[in-house]
Amino acid sequence: MPQKLVADELIEAARTATGLQRFDSESFREGLDILLADASKVDYPDMGIQRFRGSVIGALSNRLKANAYLEQRPELLKRPIERPVFVFGVPRTGTTLLSNLLAADPARRSPLTWEIDDPVPPPTKDTLYTDPRAIARLEMERKMLAARPDAGKYYRNSAVYPNECMFFINADFKALMWEGRGKLPNYRDWLFKDADLTSTYRYHKRFLQVLQAEVPGVWNLKQPSHALWLETLLKEYPDARLVWTHRDPLTATGSFCSLMKMGSSAFGLTPDLDYIAKNYSWQAVEHANRIMDSRARLGRDRIIDVHYADLMRDPVGSMRKLYRALGDDFTPEAENGMRTWLADNPQDKFGKHEYKLGQFGLTPDQVRGMFERYLSEYDVEREG
Repeated sequence: MPQKLVADELIEAARTATGLQRFDSESFREGLDILLADASKVDYPDMGIQRFRGSVIGALSNRLKANAYLEQRPELLKRPIERPVFVFGVPRTGTTLLSNLLAADPARRSPLTWEIDDPVPPPTKDTLYTDPRAIARLEMERKMLAARPDAGKYYRNSAVYPNECMFFINADFKALMWEGRGKLPNYRDWLFKDADLTSTYRYHKRFLQVLQAEVPGVWNLKQPSHALWLETLLKEYPDARLVWTHRDPLTATGSFCSLMKMGSSAFGLTPDLDYIAKNYSWQAVEHANRIMDSRARLGRDRIIDVHYADLMRDPVGSMRKLYRALGDDFTPEAENGMRTWLADNPQDKFGKHEYKLGQFGLTPDQVRGMFERYLSEYDVEREG
């Protein structure tokens, strides 16, 4: 029997957990109400419902903490975020690899997993990688990988690696990460068709202004679904530099469906493979189409292209080319940092993520037909 999730109860739980009362705004409320109405129709097991509740309370708690910190230090809101780099694309097209390589440049700044999860107080320059919160998270990862050695196949991450903007903009409840926690079609339709993410990118900036309190720098930011709202993003960050990753859509779509299958399982649900195939192949195409639509309006040169095949073949050469397009110096320190990261993180370090389109009832011809517009415009190297 589905359990009803009530927004006011979860908001009060976050206030109790933090001892804080004031949000910067109530912009999250519409998305939260729509999300919970949909989630309350899903028959989650006890584990799944508790995990769902905990993630909502955690997102709201971090929003309360960020606001309290900015109330104590309002001068931080006057510090600009200049020429940030946003990496996006169809999900599973190499955005994580590119983000990690950018983060290996000591002259750049990326939001790290541990500070996204626990942003207050923000780190100092000396503690960005050695904060006790980071060390504790690394120890949790070590134990998790020891217990589940295959976990690193699916999503390579670490407490001290950059992570997606999704994991902090989730506090505005206009984020695809929420949609992946079961069959939530009403929330999905609202998010894709009706949601206005102006408040989301405003909160995005506030969160970065917390993180850069003691550790400033040129921000590198990654999230595939920035693709869906590029023009809204540019209202908040008009000087942003936009980077689109390209990969064979057959590979990307199969990997995306596989990842979302695991997402359902993580909340104790039996994955509906037919729903996953239809929903996430459609979402993948929508990412590509919306970028192309935005590019047509913004001008072709407003977006920089990076191809996954080139990045895999010659990662350092590809990064050197990207830096030229960004207008940044590719310093020896940047190159050394990237080469060190690549040596420490060879492909398939934790094993290979195995997936097949056929598992989801999809065929190569079918997927290529879905991406006809994209493939007619972009020469993307086929895999396999």
